[in-house]
Amino acid sequence: MQTIVTTSHKPDPRSVAIGGWAAEILNSEFVDRSRMSLEDLKIKHNAENIIVVANGDMKLYSPRGEYFFHPSMSVPRIKAIKQGKSDHMIAAMDLEPGDSVLDCTLGLGSDAIVASFAAGTEGMVTGIEAVPEIALIVKHGMANYITESQALKSAMARIRVECALYEQYLTGIPDQAFDIVYFDPMFRHPRLKSSSMEPLRGIVKYDPLSRDAVREALRVAQKRVVMKENTFSQEFARLGFSTVIGGRYSPVAFGIIEKQETGL
Repeated sequence: MQTIVTTSHKPDPRSVAIGGWAAEILNSEFVDRSRMSLEDLKIKHNAENIIVVANGDMKLYSPRGEYFFHPSMSVPRIKAIKQGKSDHMIAAMDLEPGDSVLDCTLGLGSDAIVASFAAGTEGMVTGIEAVPEIALIVKHGMANYITESQALKSAMARIRVECALYEQYLTGIPDQAFDIVYFDPMFRHPRLKSSSMEPLRGIVKYDPLSRDAVREALRVAQKRVVMKENTFSQEFARLGFSTVIGGRYSPVAFGIIEKQETGL
């Protein structure tokens, strides 16, 4: 799968600089737009995906559509938390101000943003994303997203984005390095074809969560490991998540393994 980077037809100097940086990060080719259409660029450079930088923003064009960073559902979720309402993910994590979270499946970043807000200025959230294009766009988007909400802006600024396979990343982390380790395998299987995930089908990695990865997560976690899945998923039982919580009418649930339960 080939991804190239280009700009709009009349790019400003900042966009050119960002485009060159993005191509270097992706170990890809930064090509001159030359008034060409995106389809013509794909044919000329034998590319399947194109990242276009315009006015400092990045947008990914894939055969299934276009994707750009947006905080999405993190916005109403943070608003609800500020109003004193509960958030099922935060409750499942037992996340408190000052806690550290390792999000092993960063995806589009919404859960990481909410976790960062709940962890506060003394907390820490690291998001792992295996797909370089997604990691790049989310990292750049979080750093440059324009919003009047200081809470949202600060939450995004505190997230460290790493491009890696979480299976390998976990093995390189010391014991109890994070309070909470989080997985969201559902990121790969959106329920709605019209969702923001649709342009990324064929790009995301679909490998199922393994028991070995859960064991490594338990070693790395100080408090607990949490997994998000479909409410009636058999993955909870397969992977050893004996405690499952969620909203009564919610299509998703959260499995929990307490560190103290494991004896690790």
